[in-house]
Amino acid sequence: MSKNQSYSAEFRAEAVKLVLEQGLSQPAAARRLSIPKGTLGNWIAAAKTAPAGAGGAAPGSRSVGELEHEIARLRRELAEARMERDVLKKATAYFAKESLQSTRS
Repeated sequence: MSKNQSYSAEFRAEAVKLVLEQGLSQPAAARRLSIPKGTLGNWIAAAKTAPAGAGGAAPGSRSVGELEHEIARLRRELAEARMERDVLKKATAYFAKESLQSTRS
């Protein structure tokens, strides 16, 4: 890989999991993933110092309560967007009808 290789957040999280949760040594994990040992070490240090629930948390590590809260918020937003869409549809139909009637006069 190139010297300035950029890795996705998901890849980083999985690499850190190999060491912290699955007990693989840093050199072995780095070799397995073909990444520099120092890079993996930096990711592990950052993961250890990051507070729980931080934005850099591993994908899938959110609690059920957090996910339910997000689902409820997204459902509210979707309902609002649907309502706005329906209002716009009706307004469009109304103005199209008015426009058609005024051109006949």
